[in-house]
Amino acid sequence: MNDAVRMEKVSKVYGRGRGAVAALREVTATIPKGLFTAVMGPSGSGKSTFLHCAAGLDTPTSGTVRLGDTELSAMNETRLTELRRRRVGFVFQAFNLIPSLTVEQNITLPLRLSRAPVDKAWLKEVVARVGLAERAGHRPSQLSGGQQQRVAIARALVTRPDVVFGDEPTGALDTMTAREVLTLLRETVDGMGQTVVMVTHDPVAASYADTVLFLADGRIADSLEAPSSDKVAARMTRLGAWK
Repeated sequence: MNDAVRMEKVSKVYGRGRGAVAALREVTATIPKGLFTAVMGPSGSGKSTFLHCAAGLDTPTSGTVRLGDTELSAMNETRLTELRRRRVGFVFQAFNLIPSLTVEQNITLPLRLSRAPVDKAWLKEVVARVGLAERAGHRPSQLSGGQQQRVAIARALVTRPDVVFGDEPTGALDTMTAREVLTLLRETVDGMGQTVVMVTHDPVAASYADTVLFLADGRIADSLEAPSSDKVAARMTRLGAWK
């Protein structure tokens, strides 16, 4: 199977009756292995819900989600938690580092939580790839915002996940630092064969991806291969994201 994630007719409805809100409406999409996919759309389009359902953070109201050949939709929360620890990496806008832990301890936290052994050689490679070899003993307060996000990326990679999901991972960073982080995500795809899925509102960020999926009103409205920031901005304008 060449798909990292496969979503079939996924709908997500919050609430009931007249107050019900459909965040996703029968979305069918595939996330290819070893590629960088960006997800964009106007506010309220369902892009964060798309990511949460694809990553097993939320359960669809209907439809199916597969991570590789594993069906997520029927799993209970305990099994989903175990699967996320082993097979999914997350990078959020907030770095979510533990202040009292060193860089290395923050990176290996998912392994300790799942009681998995730390592969020292792999840890060393991951730390080196994110440019933190000289900072492994530092604590988050001793790092810049960009360095803290690099720790978060290393933490997402250390379990060798099937997919790394990013939810606005550059949203709290200045332009220069954001580009460094995006370049790093791009390098994890090109140099490590990692699969990355990133929700973003920024056309420049989306231009680092191989493919952009555009959501509108809870549906896949369009897609774009080999995106440039100008092409992404034009599509977003057409979808009504910007006036």
